[in-house]
Amino acid sequence: MARICAEGLRIEFPLYHHGARSMKKRLLGAASRRVKADANNRVVISALSDLSFTIESGERVALVGHNGAGKTTLLRTLAGIYEPVGGSLTVEGQIGTLIDPAAGMDILSTGRENIRLRGLYRGLNAEQIAALEAEAAEFSGLGEFLDVPIQGYSAGMSIRLAFAVATAVHPKILLMDEWFNTGDEEFLAKAETKLEQLIKTSEILVIATHDMNVVKRWCNRVIRLEAGRIVGD
Repeated sequence: MARICAEGLRIEFPLYHHGARSMKKRLLGAASRRVKADANNRVVISALSDLSFTIESGERVALVGHNGAGKTTLLRTLAGIYEPVGGSLTVEGQIGTLIDPAAGMDILSTGRENIRLRGLYRGLNAEQIAALEAEAAEFSGLGEFLDVPIQGYSAGMSIRLAFAVATAVHPKILLMDEWFNTGDEEFLAKAETKLEQLIKTSEILVIATHDMNVVKRWCNRVIRLEAGRIVGD
């Protein structure tokens, strides 16, 4: 059973700047809750502060809040991209992410090579990589362009490939940053159907969104963030 448990979770980013000394005085003097000095006397941005929550199998959770509230930072932390500096985080279950589908794509390699590289990164064996390649090729509809370096792709072609690869795996925990709404009308219809399948087969969904229609349609729980803290659940 998939499960996510956070206790006192804290994420901080050191602030590096050529005028660090004068900046430190100015920022710390502003008495901001999100800018402070850490144990090493560095100026840090407090991105997430003391987050405690548990998400069980079957929950569909929307992360809401203004820009800069910490929604995407929390998603990336759940995905293992950011490492907490305090507290604990336990994630049980295979994770699939739609935070930035194009992240990690090598523009000098072909679409097909990128699919295979993504499969190797996920630890898939040869048979699984072949299945991933077939599914991504069919869904993207790129045809012969799969064997062209993606630096020669149009923006729409790049989106098709990235989305096809990102959604070819059916995870227990699905993390999304906003609902996918880019591409031509035909592809958007395919993408909508694909997302519905992914959500229905996943045990846990966590989506950061500003769209209340998405919240009402797909979610049974809302966590509201403000300045890196949970203010409503």
